[in-house]
Amino acid sequence: MVPERFTPVLAELAPLAERFAERGHRLHLVGGTVRDLLLGDDAREIDIDLTTDARPPEITACLQGWADAIWNQGERFGTIGAQRRVADPDAPPRTYEITTHRSEAYTDDSRKPHVTFADDVEADLARRDFTINAMALELTAGGEPSLVDPFGGAADLVTRTLRTPLEPKISFSDDPLRMLRAARFVAARRMTPIDGLTETVRALAPRLKIVSAERIRDELDKLITVDHPTAGLWFLVDTGLAEQFLPELPAMRLEHDPIHRHKDVLTHTFAVIENVRPSHEQAPDRPPFDFRITRLAALFHDIGKPRTRGYQPGKGTTFHHHDAVGARMTRRRLEALRYSNHDIEAITALVALHLRFHTYRLGWSDSAVRRYVRDAGPLLHELNVLTRCDCTTRNERKARTLSRRMDELEQRIDELATMEELAAIRPELDGRQVMEHLGVAPGPVVGAALDALLEIRLEEGLLGDEEIRRRLDAWFREQRIAGRYVERS
Repeated sequence: MVPERFTPVLAELAPLAERFAERGHRLHLVGGTVRDLLLGDDAREIDIDLTTDARPPEITACLQGWADAIWNQGERFGTIGAQRRVADPDAPPRTYEITTHRSEAYTDDSRKPHVTFADDVEADLARRDFTINAMALELTAGGEPSLVDPFGGAADLVTRTLRTPLEPKISFSDDPLRMLRAARFVAARRMTPIDGLTETVRALAPRLKIVSAERIRDELDKLITVDHPTAGLWFLVDTGLAEQFLPELPAMRLEHDPIHRHKDVLTHTFAVIENVRPSHEQAPDRPPFDFRITRLAALFHDIGKPRTRGYQPGKGTTFHHHDAVGARMTRRRLEALRYSNHDIEAITALVALHLRFHTYRLGWSDSAVRRYVRDAGPLLHELNVLTRCDCTTRNERKARTLSRRMDELEQRIDELATMEELAAIRPELDGRQVMEHLGVAPGPVVGAALDALLEIRLEEGLLGDEEIRRRLDAWFREQRIAGRYVERS
Protein backbone atom coordinates (compact mmCIF):
# COMPACT_ATOMS: atom_id res chain seq x y z
CA MET A 1 0.00 0.00 0.00
CA VAL A 2 1.36 3.41 -0.96
CA PRO A 3 1.81 5.74 2.04
CA GLU A 4 -0.79 8.50 2.33
CA ARG A 5 1.86 11.22 2.01
CA PHE A 6 2.34 10.14 -1.63
CA THR A 7 -1.30 11.00 -2.44
CA PRO A 8 -0.86 14.69 -3.42
CA VAL A 9 2.03 13.91 -5.78
CA LEU A 10 0.26 10.92 -7.31
CA ALA A 11 -2.88 12.98 -7.89
CA GLU A 12 -0.78 15.68 -9.49
CA LEU A 13 0.89 13.17 -11.85
CA ALA A 14 -2.15 11.06 -12.70
CA PRO A 15 -3.14 13.07 -15.83
CA LEU A 16 0.44 12.89 -17.13
CA ALA A 17 0.63 9.15 -16.46
CA GLU A 18 -2.56 8.69 -18.48
CA ARG A 19 -0.97 10.50 -21.42
CA PHE A 20 2.01 8.12 -21.38
CA ALA A 21 -0.19 5.05 -20.96
CA GLU A 22 -2.41 6.10 -23.88
CA ARG A 23 0.69 6.18 -26.10
CA GLY A 24 1.83 2.75 -24.91
CA HIS A 25 4.59 3.95 -22.56
CA ARG A 26 5.37 3.34 -18.90
CA LEU A 27 6.11 6.16 -16.48
CA HIS A 28 7.85 5.89 -13.11
CA LEU A 29 8.42 8.32 -10.28
CA VAL A 30 12.06 7.67 -9.49
CA GLY A 31 15.21 8.28 -7.48
CA GLY A 32 15.54 10.95 -4.83
CA THR A 33 11.89 11.92 -5.22
CA VAL A 34 10.78 8.48 -4.00
CA ARG A 35 13.44 8.52 -1.27
CA ASP A 36 12.34 11.91 0.05
CA LEU A 37 8.66 10.98 0.00
CA LEU A 38 9.41 7.78 1.91
CA LEU A 39 11.23 9.90 4.48
CA GLY A 40 8.18 12.14 4.79
CA ASP A 41 9.62 15.30 3.25
CA ASP A 42 7.11 18.00 2.29
CA ALA A 43 5.89 17.16 -1.22
CA ARG A 44 5.55 20.86 -2.02
CA GLU A 45 9.32 21.24 -1.74
CA ILE A 46 10.18 18.31 -4.00
CA ASP A 47 11.06 18.64 -7.67
CA ILE A 48 9.73 15.67 -9.60
CA ASP A 49 12.06 13.16 -11.30
CA LEU A 50 10.47 10.62 -13.64
CA THR A 51 11.79 7.91 -15.92
CA THR A 52 10.13 6.19 -18.88
CA ASP A 53 10.73 3.78 -21.71
CA ALA A 54 9.66 6.55 -24.13
CA ARG A 55 12.42 8.24 -26.13
CA PRO A 56 12.88 12.03 -25.90
CA PRO A 57 10.66 12.98 -28.90
CA GLU A 58 7.86 10.82 -27.49
CA ILE A 59 8.32 12.39 -24.04
CA THR A 60 7.90 15.83 -25.60
CA ALA A 61 4.73 14.70 -27.38
CA CYS A 62 3.25 13.46 -24.08
CA LEU A 63 4.07 16.76 -22.34
CA GLN A 64 2.55 19.01 -24.97
CA GLY A 65 -0.79 20.34 -23.80
CA TRP A 66 -0.03 19.38 -20.18
CA ALA A 67 3.09 21.37 -19.31
CA ASP A 68 3.23 25.17 -19.30
CA ALA A 69 6.82 25.10 -20.54
CA ILE A 70 9.07 22.42 -22.06
CA TRP A 71 12.82 22.51 -22.65
CA ASN A 72 15.01 19.94 -24.36
CA GLN A 73 18.60 21.04 -23.68
CA GLY A 74 19.28 17.60 -22.17
CA GLU A 75 17.65 15.65 -25.01
CA ARG A 76 20.86 13.97 -26.16
CA PHE A 77 21.19 12.55 -22.63
CA GLY A 78 17.56 11.45 -22.71
CA THR A 79 16.17 14.19 -20.48
CA ILE A 80 13.26 16.54 -21.20
CA GLY A 81 12.44 19.27 -18.69
CA ALA A 82 9.04 20.78 -18.03
CA GLN A 83 7.31 23.23 -15.74
CA ARG A 84 3.68 23.43 -14.72
CA ARG A 85 1.63 25.49 -12.32
CA VAL A 86 0.34 23.56 -9.32
CA ALA A 87 -3.07 23.77 -7.70
CA ASP A 88 -1.87 25.96 -4.82
CA PRO A 89 -1.91 29.55 -6.19
CA ASP A 90 0.71 30.62 -3.63
CA ALA A 91 3.19 27.88 -4.59
CA PRO A 92 5.79 28.35 -7.33
CA PRO A 93 5.48 26.31 -10.54
CA ARG A 94 6.66 22.71 -10.25
CA THR A 95 9.72 21.57 -12.21
CA TYR A 96 9.76 18.09 -13.75
CA GLU A 97 12.56 16.12 -15.37
CA ILE A 98 11.56 13.07 -17.43
CA THR A 99 14.38 10.83 -18.60
CA THR A 100 14.41 7.82 -20.86
CA HIS A 101 15.60 4.66 -19.05
CA ARG A 102 19.34 4.71 -19.54
CA SER A 103 22.69 3.47 -18.45
CA GLU A 104 25.69 5.75 -18.53
CA ALA A 105 29.39 5.43 -17.88
CA TYR A 106 32.61 7.37 -18.17
CA THR A 107 35.55 6.12 -20.18
CA ASP A 108 38.92 6.19 -18.46
CA ASP A 109 39.75 9.75 -19.49
CA SER A 110 36.35 11.29 -20.29
CA ARG A 111 34.62 14.13 -18.45
CA LYS A 112 31.28 13.38 -20.16
CA PRO A 113 29.22 10.20 -19.84
CA HIS A 114 28.41 7.88 -22.70
CA VAL A 115 24.63 7.37 -22.61
CA THR A 116 22.77 4.27 -23.78
CA PHE A 117 18.97 4.14 -23.67
CA ALA A 118 17.22 1.11 -22.15
CA ASP A 119 13.68 -0.29 -22.17
CA ASP A 120 13.67 -1.78 -18.68
CA VAL A 121 13.38 0.36 -15.53
CA GLU A 122 15.51 -2.10 -13.53
CA ALA A 123 18.40 -1.56 -15.93
CA ASP A 124 18.02 2.15 -15.27
CA LEU A 125 17.90 1.69 -11.50
CA ALA A 126 20.99 -0.53 -11.54
CA ARG A 127 23.07 2.37 -12.88
CA ARG A 128 22.01 4.82 -10.19
CA ASP A 129 24.38 5.96 -7.46
CA PHE A 130 22.99 4.35 -4.28
CA THR A 131 20.23 1.91 -3.42
CA ILE A 132 18.26 4.59 -1.59
CA ASN A 133 18.05 6.41 -4.94
CA ALA A 134 17.44 3.24 -6.97
CA MET A 135 13.74 2.95 -6.22
CA ALA A 136 10.84 3.77 -8.52
CA LEU A 137 7.09 4.01 -8.26
CA GLU A 138 5.29 2.87 -11.41
CA LEU A 139 2.42 5.19 -12.30
CA THR A 140 1.05 3.51 -15.45
CA ALA A 141 0.51 -0.10 -14.39
CA GLY A 142 -3.21 0.36 -13.70
CA GLY A 143 -4.66 0.40 -10.21
CA GLU A 144 -2.54 1.51 -7.28
CA PRO A 145 1.05 2.52 -8.10
CA SER A 146 3.60 -0.12 -7.14
CA LEU A 147 7.09 0.29 -5.66
CA VAL A 148 9.96 -1.05 -7.76
CA ASP A 149 12.85 -1.72 -5.37
CA PRO A 150 15.14 -4.40 -6.82
CA PHE A 151 18.14 -3.52 -4.62
CA GLY A 152 16.56 -3.11 -1.19
CA GLY A 153 16.72 0.67 -1.05
CA ALA A 154 13.74 1.02 1.29
CA ALA A 155 15.37 -1.26 3.87
CA ASP A 156 18.68 0.62 3.52
CA LEU A 157 16.82 3.88 4.08
CA VAL A 158 15.41 2.54 7.37
CA THR A 159 18.77 1.19 8.57
CA ARG A 160 20.73 4.20 7.23
CA THR A 161 22.94 1.91 5.19
CA LEU A 162 24.84 3.40 2.25
CA ARG A 163 25.45 0.92 -0.56
CA THR A 164 25.57 0.96 -4.35
CA PRO A 165 23.18 -1.10 -6.51
CA LEU A 166 26.11 -2.75 -8.31
CA GLU A 167 29.60 -3.35 -6.97
CA PRO A 168 31.06 -0.04 -5.68
CA LYS A 169 33.93 -0.26 -8.17
CA ILE A 170 31.45 -0.39 -11.07
CA SER A 171 29.24 2.38 -9.73
CA PHE A 172 32.08 4.77 -8.89
CA SER A 173 33.92 4.05 -12.13
CA ASP A 174 30.74 4.83 -14.09
CA ASP A 175 30.57 8.28 -12.47
CA PRO A 176 33.33 9.23 -10.00
CA LEU A 177 31.26 12.16 -8.69
CA ARG A 178 29.21 9.56 -6.83
CA MET A 179 32.09 9.30 -4.37
CA LEU A 180 31.48 12.93 -3.40
CA ARG A 181 27.76 12.26 -3.16
CA ALA A 182 28.57 9.51 -0.68
CA ALA A 183 30.09 12.16 1.59
CA ARG A 184 26.86 14.17 1.40
CA PHE A 185 24.67 11.20 2.33
CA VAL A 186 27.00 10.31 5.20
CA ALA A 187 26.49 13.85 6.51
CA ALA A 188 22.91 14.73 5.57
CA ARG A 189 21.25 11.36 6.17
CA ARG A 190 23.69 10.02 8.82
CA MET A 191 24.29 6.93 6.70
CA THR A 192 26.96 4.30 7.28
CA PRO A 193 28.82 2.93 4.24
CA ILE A 194 28.88 -0.85 3.90
CA ASP A 195 32.13 -2.73 4.30
CA GLY A 196 34.22 -2.24 1.20
CA LEU A 197 32.59 0.99 -0.02
CA THR A 198 35.00 3.30 1.78
CA GLU A 199 37.99 1.22 0.71
CA THR A 200 36.81 1.42 -2.90
CA VAL A 201 36.58 5.20 -2.65
CA ARG A 202 40.16 5.32 -1.38
CA ALA A 203 41.30 3.21 -4.30
CA LEU A 204 39.37 5.18 -6.93
CA ALA A 205 39.79 8.70 -5.50
CA PRO A 206 42.27 9.77 -8.24
CA ARG A 207 39.56 9.04 -10.82
CA LEU A 208 37.71 12.11 -9.55
CA LYS A 209 40.10 14.17 -11.68
CA ILE A 210 38.12 13.30 -14.82
CA VAL A 211 35.02 15.03 -13.41
CA SER A 212 34.52 18.68 -14.37
CA ALA A 213 35.33 21.36 -11.81
CA GLU A 214 31.79 22.69 -12.11
CA ARG A 215 30.21 19.38 -11.04
CA ILE A 216 32.64 19.07 -8.12
CA ARG A 217 31.89 22.65 -7.09
CA ASP A 218 28.15 22.03 -7.09
CA GLU A 219 28.55 18.88 -4.99
CA LEU A 220 30.80 20.71 -2.51
CA ASP A 221 28.12 23.40 -2.16
CA LYS A 222 25.50 20.75 -1.42
CA LEU A 223 27.69 19.16 1.24
CA ILE A 224 28.73 22.38 2.92
CA THR A 225 25.11 23.49 3.32
CA VAL A 226 23.65 20.38 4.98
CA ASP A 227 22.77 21.03 8.61
CA HIS A 228 25.75 19.05 9.98
CA PRO A 229 28.44 18.49 7.31
CA THR A 230 31.33 17.38 9.55
CA ALA A 231 30.98 13.62 9.02
CA GLY A 232 30.94 14.13 5.25
CA LEU A 233 33.97 16.43 5.37
CA TRP A 234 35.93 13.84 7.36
CA PHE A 235 34.90 11.27 4.73
CA LEU A 236 36.48 13.50 2.05
CA VAL A 237 39.71 13.79 4.00
CA ASP A 238 39.99 10.19 5.20
CA THR A 239 39.33 8.66 1.76
CA GLY A 240 41.73 10.95 -0.13
CA LEU A 241 38.93 12.63 -2.12
CA ALA A 242 39.77 16.06 -0.74
CA GLU A 243 43.34 15.66 -1.97
CA GLN A 244 42.01 15.52 -5.54
CA PHE A 245 40.18 18.86 -5.58
CA LEU A 246 40.92 20.65 -2.29
CA PRO A 247 44.39 19.52 -1.13
CA GLU A 248 44.65 22.48 1.27
CA LEU A 249 42.04 20.79 3.47
CA PRO A 250 43.97 17.65 4.51
CA ALA A 251 47.10 19.82 4.79
CA MET A 252 45.53 21.40 7.89
CA ARG A 253 45.15 18.11 9.69
CA LEU A 254 48.62 18.01 11.25
CA GLU A 255 48.99 21.70 12.06
CA HIS A 256 48.75 22.34 15.79
CA ASP A 257 46.83 25.49 16.67
CA PRO A 258 48.13 27.08 19.89
CA ILE A 259 44.97 29.14 20.34
CA HIS A 260 42.65 26.11 20.23
CA ARG A 261 44.96 23.66 22.04
CA HIS A 262 42.36 20.89 22.19
CA LYS A 263 42.04 20.76 18.40
CA ASP A 264 44.27 20.68 15.38
CA VAL A 265 43.51 23.27 12.72
CA LEU A 266 41.32 20.95 10.64
CA THR A 267 39.21 19.89 13.62
CA HIS A 268 38.85 23.54 14.58
CA THR A 269 37.82 24.40 11.01
CA PHE A 270 35.07 21.79 11.03
CA ALA A 271 33.86 23.10 14.39
CA VAL A 272 33.63 26.63 12.97
CA ILE A 273 31.63 25.33 9.99
CA GLU A 274 29.22 23.59 12.36
CA ASN A 275 28.87 26.80 14.37
CA VAL A 276 27.50 28.60 11.29
CA ARG A 277 23.90 27.56 11.71
CA PRO A 278 21.21 27.75 9.00
CA SER A 279 18.60 30.50 9.05
CA HIS A 280 15.88 28.30 10.57
CA GLU A 281 18.07 27.93 13.67
CA GLN A 282 18.84 31.63 13.99
CA ALA A 283 17.18 33.88 16.55
CA PRO A 284 14.45 35.98 14.89
CA ASP A 285 16.12 39.24 15.90
CA ARG A 286 19.42 38.38 14.18
CA PRO A 287 20.04 40.04 10.80
CA PRO A 288 19.94 37.70 7.78
CA PHE A 289 23.18 36.52 6.19
CA ASP A 290 24.29 34.40 3.24
CA PHE A 291 24.53 30.92 4.76
CA ARG A 292 26.38 29.23 1.87
CA ILE A 293 28.97 32.00 1.52
CA THR A 294 29.61 32.09 5.27
CA ARG A 295 29.96 28.30 5.48
CA LEU A 296 32.47 28.34 2.60
CA ALA A 297 34.38 31.17 4.28
CA ALA A 298 34.50 29.05 7.45
CA LEU A 299 35.89 26.15 5.39
CA PHE A 300 38.69 28.32 4.03
CA HIS A 301 39.33 30.78 6.87
CA ASP A 302 42.43 29.04 8.29
CA ILE A 303 43.69 27.58 5.03
CA GLY A 304 46.82 29.74 5.22
CA LYS A 305 48.02 28.35 8.54
CA PRO A 306 50.17 25.49 7.21
CA ARG A 307 52.15 27.88 5.00
CA THR A 308 52.63 30.47 7.75
CA ARG A 309 53.48 28.13 10.60
CA GLY A 310 56.44 29.36 12.60
CA TYR A 311 57.93 29.28 16.05
CA GLN A 312 58.63 32.19 18.38
CA PRO A 313 60.49 31.74 21.69
CA GLY A 314 58.18 32.34 24.58
CA LYS A 315 55.05 32.15 22.40
CA GLY A 316 55.40 28.79 20.70
CA THR A 317 53.79 28.04 17.36
CA THR A 318 52.68 31.09 15.36
CA PHE A 319 50.69 31.68 12.18
CA HIS A 320 51.51 35.31 11.38
CA HIS A 321 49.59 36.78 8.42
CA HIS A 322 47.70 33.55 7.78
CA ASP A 323 44.64 35.68 6.98
CA ALA A 324 46.34 37.44 4.05
CA VAL A 325 48.10 34.30 2.82
CA GLY A 326 44.90 32.31 3.21
CA ALA A 327 42.93 34.85 1.18
CA ARG A 328 45.32 34.45 -1.76
CA MET A 329 45.17 30.65 -1.50
CA THR A 330 41.37 30.79 -1.28
CA ARG A 331 41.10 32.85 -4.43
CA ARG A 332 43.24 30.41 -6.40
CA ARG A 333 41.29 27.38 -5.21
CA LEU A 334 37.88 28.96 -5.85
CA GLU A 335 38.98 29.97 -9.33
CA ALA A 336 40.10 26.40 -10.02
CA LEU A 337 36.68 25.15 -8.88
CA ARG A 338 35.00 27.62 -11.25
CA TYR A 339 33.14 29.60 -8.61
CA SER A 340 31.49 32.79 -9.81
CA ASN A 341 33.33 36.09 -9.51
CA HIS A 342 30.78 37.20 -6.92
CA ASP A 343 31.42 34.13 -4.76
CA ILE A 344 35.20 34.41 -5.12
CA GLU A 345 35.26 38.07 -4.08
CA ALA A 346 32.93 37.50 -1.12
CA ILE A 347 34.61 34.38 0.29
CA THR A 348 38.12 35.74 -0.24
CA ALA A 349 37.21 39.01 1.49
CA LEU A 350 35.80 37.17 4.51
CA VAL A 351 38.96 35.07 4.82
CA ALA A 352 41.10 38.22 4.61
CA LEU A 353 38.99 39.99 7.25
CA HIS A 354 38.29 37.16 9.67
CA LEU A 355 40.88 38.38 12.21
CA ARG A 356 39.97 42.08 11.95
CA PHE A 357 37.75 41.95 15.04
CA HIS A 358 40.68 40.79 17.17
CA THR A 359 42.84 43.81 16.28
CA TYR A 360 40.65 45.99 18.49
CA ARG A 361 41.37 44.93 22.04
CA LEU A 362 40.94 48.20 23.92
CA GLY A 363 37.37 49.02 22.98
CA TRP A 364 35.73 50.33 19.86
CA SER A 365 36.37 53.96 19.01
CA ASP A 366 34.12 55.63 16.45
CA SER A 367 36.90 55.57 13.85
CA ALA A 368 37.57 51.85 14.46
CA VAL A 369 33.89 51.04 13.96
CA ARG A 370 33.76 53.08 10.75
CA ARG A 371 36.81 51.30 9.34
CA TYR A 372 35.45 47.86 10.28
CA VAL A 373 32.14 48.61 8.57
CA ARG A 374 33.82 50.21 5.55
CA ASP A 375 36.15 47.22 5.04
CA ALA A 376 33.36 44.65 5.49
CA GLY A 377 31.06 46.50 3.09
CA PRO A 378 28.04 44.37 2.10
CA LEU A 379 29.56 41.38 3.95
CA LEU A 380 29.17 42.95 7.40
CA HIS A 381 26.66 40.44 8.75
CA GLU A 382 28.54 37.49 7.23
CA LEU A 383 31.78 38.73 8.83
CA ASN A 384 30.12 39.13 12.21
CA VAL A 385 28.69 35.59 12.02
CA LEU A 386 32.06 34.14 10.98
CA THR A 387 33.81 35.98 13.82
CA ARG A 388 31.38 34.65 16.41
CA CYS A 389 31.59 31.12 15.02
CA ASP A 390 35.41 31.18 15.01
CA CYS A 391 35.31 30.88 18.80
CA THR A 392 35.52 27.13 19.52
CA THR A 393 37.35 27.29 22.85
CA ARG A 394 36.23 25.04 25.69
CA ASN A 395 37.11 27.83 28.13
CA GLU A 396 33.69 29.23 28.98
CA ARG A 397 35.14 32.47 30.37
CA LYS A 398 36.98 33.21 27.13
CA ALA A 399 33.92 32.31 25.09
CA ARG A 400 31.72 34.65 27.12
CA THR A 401 34.28 37.43 26.82
CA LEU A 402 34.43 37.16 23.02
CA SER A 403 30.64 37.04 22.77
CA ARG A 404 30.32 40.12 24.97
CA ARG A 405 32.88 42.05 22.91
CA MET A 406 31.06 41.08 19.71
CA ASP A 407 27.78 42.29 21.24
CA GLU A 408 29.47 45.58 22.09
CA LEU A 409 30.76 45.99 18.55
CA GLU A 410 27.36 45.32 17.00
CA GLN A 411 25.79 47.78 19.41
CA ARG A 412 28.37 50.43 18.43
CA ILE A 413 27.67 49.73 14.74
CA ASP A 414 23.94 50.21 15.32
CA GLU A 415 24.49 53.45 17.22
CA LEU A 416 26.77 54.97 14.60
CA ALA A 417 24.64 53.68 11.74
CA THR A 418 21.68 55.60 13.14
CA MET A 419 23.70 58.82 13.06
CA GLU A 420 25.94 58.42 10.03
CA GLU A 421 24.54 55.91 7.53
CA LEU A 422 27.56 53.65 8.00
CA ALA A 423 26.55 51.31 5.22
CA ALA A 424 27.44 54.00 2.67
CA ILE A 425 30.57 55.58 4.12
CA ARG A 426 32.13 57.98 1.61
CA PRO A 427 33.80 61.39 1.64
CA GLU A 428 31.53 64.34 2.45
CA LEU A 429 32.36 65.91 -0.91
CA ASP A 430 32.30 64.13 -4.25
CA GLY A 431 34.80 64.51 -7.11
CA ARG A 432 32.85 67.26 -8.87
CA GLN A 433 32.62 69.33 -5.68
CA VAL A 434 36.34 68.88 -5.04
CA MET A 435 37.21 70.11 -8.55
CA GLU A 436 34.89 73.11 -8.27
CA HIS A 437 36.12 74.09 -4.83
CA LEU A 438 39.83 73.69 -5.60
CA GLY A 439 39.58 74.89 -9.21
CA VAL A 440 41.42 71.86 -10.57
CA ALA A 441 40.85 69.64 -13.57
CA PRO A 442 40.32 65.86 -13.37
CA GLY A 443 43.53 64.09 -12.40
CA PRO A 444 45.54 62.59 -9.56
CA VAL A 445 44.93 65.57 -7.29
CA VAL A 446 41.20 64.80 -7.19
CA GLY A 447 41.75 61.16 -6.19
CA ALA A 448 44.24 62.18 -3.53
CA ALA A 449 41.81 64.76 -2.17
CA LEU A 450 39.02 62.22 -1.97
CA ASP A 451 41.31 59.79 -0.14
CA ALA A 452 42.16 62.53 2.37
CA LEU A 453 38.48 63.37 2.85
CA LEU A 454 37.64 59.71 3.38
CA GLU A 455 40.29 59.45 6.09
CA ILE A 456 38.74 62.46 7.82
CA ARG A 457 35.30 60.84 7.59
CA LEU A 458 36.57 57.57 9.05
CA GLU A 459 38.45 59.25 11.89
CA GLU A 460 36.01 62.02 12.81
CA GLY A 461 32.67 61.30 11.21
CA LEU A 462 30.52 63.94 9.51
CA LEU A 463 31.82 67.49 9.98
CA GLY A 464 29.40 69.54 7.90
CA ASP A 465 29.89 71.40 4.61
CA GLU A 466 31.69 74.47 5.96
CA GLU A 467 34.16 72.58 8.11
CA ILE A 468 34.96 69.91 5.51
CA ARG A 469 35.71 72.57 2.89
CA ARG A 470 38.02 74.33 5.37
CA ARG A 471 39.80 71.00 5.94
CA LEU A 472 40.09 70.49 2.18
CA ASP A 473 41.69 73.91 1.79
CA ALA A 474 44.17 73.14 4.56
CA TRP A 475 45.07 69.82 2.95
CA PHE A 476 45.55 71.45 -0.46
CA ARG A 477 47.82 74.17 0.98
CA GLU A 478 50.03 71.44 2.46
CA GLN A 479 50.22 69.74 -0.93
CA ARG A 480 51.24 72.98 -2.68
CA ILE A 481 53.86 73.73 -0.05
CA ALA A 482 55.25 70.25 -0.56
CA GLY A 483 55.33 70.91 -4.30
CA ARG A 484 52.99 68.09 -5.18
CA TYR A 485 50.37 70.11 -7.09
CA VAL A 486 50.27 73.38 -9.01
CA GLU A 487 48.46 76.49 -7.87
CA ARG A 488 44.76 76.62 -8.59
CA SER A 489 43.83 78.21 -11.93
